[in-house]
Amino acid sequence: MTSKIRVALVGLGFGAEFIPIYQLHPHAELVALCQRSADKLNEVADHFGIERRYVSYEDMLQDPDIDAVHINTPIPDHADQSIKALLAGKHVACTVPMATSVEDCYRIVAAQQQSGKNYMMMETAVYTREYFFVKELRDTGKLGRIQFMRGAHQQEMAGWPGYWEGLPPMHYATHAVSPLLALADQEAGSVVCLGSGEIDSNLANRYGSPFAVESALFQLKDSPVAMEVTRSLFETAREYVESFDIYGDRMSFEWQQQEKEEPILFTGEKGERVTVPDYGHLLPEEIRKFTTQGVYDDSGNQHLSFTQGSGHGGSHPHLTHEFLMSIVQERAPFPDVFTSANWTCAGLCAHESAMQGGVKVELPDFRKKEQLV
Repeated sequence: MTSKIRVALVGLGFGAEFIPIYQLHPHAELVALCQRSADKLNEVADHFGIERRYVSYEDMLQDPDIDAVHINTPIPDHADQSIKALLAGKHVACTVPMATSVEDCYRIVAAQQQSGKNYMMMETAVYTREYFFVKELRDTGKLGRIQFMRGAHQQEMAGWPGYWEGLPPMHYATHAVSPLLALADQEAGSVVCLGSGEIDSNLANRYGSPFAVESALFQLKDSPVAMEVTRSLFETAREYVESFDIYGDRMSFEWQQQEKEEPILFTGEKGERVTVPDYGHLLPEEIRKFTTQGVYDDSGNQHLSFTQGSGHGGSHPHLTHEFLMSIVQERAPFPDVFTSANWTCAGLCAHESAMQGGVKVELPDFRKKEQLV
């Protein structure tokens, strides 16, 4: 495929961060925006000069001029909207998580297999400059054999939209899980998880999840390596952090404790702070600037997830580029639908384990076609 990919962007909170990236990418044409609120839709579309506008998601999917949709809507909508788009013959990029149940992950995998269109979960954590830095250490052999991995995502969600209130911590675990599994080049096989602490009953009653923190140990498939993941959303004092630590037999990488610090690279027992470089050179020149700046000016319009997450490590243009090039080159994206399902279900199965007092839970194998519905 050589013509430009015609993209529709759905959801204009966090989603607006991607608008000019698509507008400037040499293989994309942003043809439409979709938002339930007409006022918000018109405000953003006017700002970026986009004529085609939809308040109905279903109407948008009927548009034959749209090749791909990028979904940035509330978490409860991800599964159904992804499935509808795939079955309408559109390629799908969807913000995390893929879904909130194992069953819905199966449904998305089945829809992708039926449609033959690309599905990519837009996981920022595997396109950050920190991830690229450690991946380079791994690929050049400097890291050596990976022996153990640790990830954490701690964030205070008070004041966010109502569907976040009381969300089980591990239901939104992909930011902590994905860089570990990607660097190990493996999928999660099984998990044991414990819940810790408790949140206010007004929060806990929403999803029936009482824990302030959930901490899990995962065994990887076809690997002797294990990994630990900690996740919290409410009533736990901690600066925002999405972090990963990777321990190799030659080198180890540890994330900084506070945002203002730099990570530590260990050689043997000797550690030193390192400045992680930017990886904009991997991108087309037209969108390189978006690894170090948001899409808006200094007016303070950036979405909270972007500002609180320190720009998501410069990942947005890398994600956009990977999604588009997977379509242009007629290949699976990274992560593809199977990997996205495994990363998502790692957290879902971890929460299931925590709710049963730490029993071992095996993750489903989404590559077994006979299990698809």
